[in-house]
Amino acid sequence: MSYEPIFALFCQRVKESIQSGTFAKLTLAKTIGDTEIKNIYFRLVLNEDDSYSVSLTTRYKTEEIESIHTLDEALLLLATYIKNPFLTALLFTTDNDLTFKVNKKNAGSIIEQPPTFKNASPVMLEMVEKGIV
Repeated sequence: MSYEPIFALFCQRVKESIQSGTFAKLTLAKTIGDTEIKNIYFRLVLNEDDSYSVSLTTRYKTEEIESIHTLDEALLLLATYIKNPFLTALLFTTDNDLTFKVNKKNAGSIIEQPPTFKNASPVMLEMVEKGIV
């Protein structure tokens, strides 16, 4: 069984957390072996026209590179890093924490746990306040 359908479900949950105003943080972690790339951080940024974008900060051993994308672009880009080199994606919301994992047999799973964060990200809270979501 391939991990792609489970990752698509995980991406849907990311979108739902933004639409419901509960998004706190998302990160890719746990790489395969010792790689140059260490983490990718996904955060919301508010644009001047009261729309929002997604900032992806890719952390390497020696530098960080930030890029700005639409939500769909960012999720498609994150998908290219699953198993290349990341095995885990962590979504933190005020409702729960979701951990997407890929195992050695290429199967994906989502583990739901109690929330780590009591509050959504500051940008998420501002988006809710302005009625953007």
